Amino acid sequence: MDFGDWILDALLAGLRASGEPTRLRLLLLLAHCELTVTELTQILRQSQPRVSRHLKLLCEANLLDRFREGSWVFYRLADRGVGGELVQFLVASAQGDDPVVARDLERLNAVRDARTERAAEFFRENAEDWDLIRSLYVPEVKVEEALRALIPRHSSETKLGAMLDLGTGTGRMLEIFADDAERAEGVDLSPEMLSFARTRLDASGVTHAHVRQGDIFDLTFADQEFDLVTLHQVLHYLDDPAACIAEGARVLAPGGRLLIADFAPHELDFLRDEQAHRRLGFSEDEVTLWCQKAGLSVASVQALPPDGGDAKLTVLIWDAGKPAMKNKGVNS
Repeated sequence: MDFGDWILDALLAGLRASGEPTRLRLLLLLAHCELTVTELTQILRQSQPRVSRHLKLLCEANLLDRFREGSWVFYRLADRGVGGELVQFLVASAQGDDPVVARDLERLNAVRDARTERAAEFFRENAEDWDLIRSLYVPEVKVEEALRALIPRHSSETKLGAMLDLGTGTGRMLEIFADDAERAEGVDLSPEMLSFARTRLDASGVTHAHVRQGDIFDLTFADQEFDLVTLHQVLHYLDDPAACIAEGARVLAPGGRLLIADFAPHELDFLRDEQAHRRLGFSEDEVTLWCQKAGLSVASVQALPPDGGDAKLTVLIWDAGKPAMKNKGVNS
């Protein structure tokens, strides 16, 4: 089978899979956000085995991506390859005022509202701890501005291809870099934080960013898949920060950037006991050496010292890059 035949077979498989009313409704729903089987059964008012069967066929046709998060399984539209291109065309072509689709979207809004309330409850329960940490250093907006300033502004034709946020937490890094990347992925171990991140991205209208549960020391992504990798206030929680940096470097494309924001060395021991910090900050040279061992070159280290009040922590930002591939001449 040559390449042309493979493309044709993929298109035919996708068209056959989508050519059924319930499966088309599923695609239109998942164009708005990623959803679980339970949420989809609530919206469609169909049995779980029936919905699961439709989802299986759509996944086999490469129109959907499926990923597990603890005991939950999430589905979202494929965003790459022939299936990704086809499903985007199908969704765009099927937009209209169909009453069945309109009812589905009303029920989808109810599911999203329930998500928002669960996320708000989680935030209320943990807000005191988060507020305490934030009070110890410069306002977070200054950290975010410093990170964004390290990425050249792009036109729509020259955006970053893909970014990855390791230990994504609330998904804030995905949100602030959304305008710079065509595709954004966030990885975290905590289902509660991932739920919060989905709600945040949903509320912000960011449709090309997704989060998933995963091990940041053992990513499922391919080598050299991302143009930007971020580690925002993550390293101080880890047993082996160097290994995390090395894994981030592995998935970084040649010419790509790794941005790290974390605390400079400090002596606030209570953060170990009360906030589960494994490390009390890092020196500039320590993280720089880890980056170099991972094959990266550190272009700069920026310090954001505390600016008064009860603030006691300095934030450091490392800007590291992976060497671009050298062009080989025709006659070598």
